[in-house]
Amino acid sequence: MKRGNVIFLAIFFVLTPFIAIGAEMGKFQYEDFKKPTKCRTCHKGIYQEWQQSLMSQSFTHHWDDVEYFKLALPHALKLDKVAGVKGGCVACHGPLAFLTGDIPPKPPAAGTRVNEGVSCEICHSITGSTEKEPFNFSFVIEPGKVKFGPRSDGQSSFHDVKYSKFIRSSELCATCHDEQSPYGAWVKETYREWKAGPYAKEGIRCQDCHMYRAPGKSARGGKLRTDMAHHAFHGAHFPNKMAGAVDIALYADANQITPDSSIKVRTELFNGKVGHSIPSGSSEERMLWLEMVAIDAKGKTYYLALDKKGFQGEDYTISNAKALAYQAMGEIMGMKEFQGVKRDGDIPDGVRIFRRPFLDPKGRMTICQWYTAENTLVDYRIGPQETKIETYSWNIPKDISPGPVTIKAILYYSLVPSSVGEFLQLMPSEYAPINVNTATLTIQGAK
Repeated sequence: MKRGNVIFLAIFFVLTPFIAIGAEMGKFQYEDFKKPTKCRTCHKGIYQEWQQSLMSQSFTHHWDDVEYFKLALPHALKLDKVAGVKGGCVACHGPLAFLTGDIPPKPPAAGTRVNEGVSCEICHSITGSTEKEPFNFSFVIEPGKVKFGPRSDGQSSFHDVKYSKFIRSSELCATCHDEQSPYGAWVKETYREWKAGPYAKEGIRCQDCHMYRAPGKSARGGKLRTDMAHHAFHGAHFPNKMAGAVDIALYADANQITPDSSIKVRTELFNGKVGHSIPSGSSEERMLWLEMVAIDAKGKTYYLALDKKGFQGEDYTISNAKALAYQAMGEIMGMKEFQGVKRDGDIPDGVRIFRRPFLDPKGRMTICQWYTAENTLVDYRIGPQETKIETYSWNIPKDISPGPVTIKAILYYSLVPSSVGEFLQLMPSEYAPINVNTATLTIQGAK
């Protein structure tokens, strides 16, 4: 097959009017792309890092597997408006299938080459994008003997090496990490959040945080570099990356409490370490919430009451055990009379959730990003270098135990609401809460 550039533009939106159709998928054969194990021969360390990353698991990762084969693909076969999802999801999660026209691909259990995920050959064959601000897999790719990288002095006896300004840029990441739905809603804006924030102005790129640099060699026999980019791609799926991502400070309006009185507590949350909003990416399914409790001298726990702010859509940002959502899942799976599952999972009632709800064409909250028609009702996530301030009230019981009281703030994160994880039978690790940060404040109690 003749090799050449192929432009991936809007297969995802093949039936929508607001974006033009690019070149068709299926321009290549699997043989046009070397297997990652071939790259391992010289790039052993980088291969090991990549193999343990979500890049290598972009197709085999359990939640991605379930989301595509249980939800996205069946929906694409039922509803013409989202038919492009059949290939669009795969363009970034299983790019070899998209490039070769192997759509829909076989599930991960089949063990095909699609399981290689976003492999070495994908990123190091990309030459640019059709869009100034890329989105929806708008990359241009040219597989072959030339491998594009971040240096001009690289040498290899196996392939040619060519410096690429694009591969060093955040625009490379934007080709897959920013996305519009077939209804025109922005459902991933990680690049655009970064671009509009302070770090882009300072010249800090996605790679500076997600491909940390340290001394090392990129290849066997290669030069010792002081700033080799590591290929771990740590992000929200790694608890160690989430730990401390948001700082918490607590302030109370009294230094001592007395029974049958009340106090106010102010909680300040500062996103000083994340270059985009948190949560970001597939934010329709991400959960970030703050629990505020008081613990008396004998260990009894009391939940503090959140003071509402009254902004439009605030109800979506306060947990409600009675609220149901995600009804589209049942409809896609052919479940009659499906009422949905708990919108907020198993988190306590009345706590603040930092989220941006996605609504489907019927106005219901959805985790199906391709079925998102509107998501501008409220965006209560924490932007880069933004501080969110929450206030709480506590009416102190008459019978509270004598002694000091500890006010405790715990910020939790999970990748998927627990109710969704249980409904789709995901592994518990997919929706287990991650402790992002904890802060405490001690107040003297009545003697």
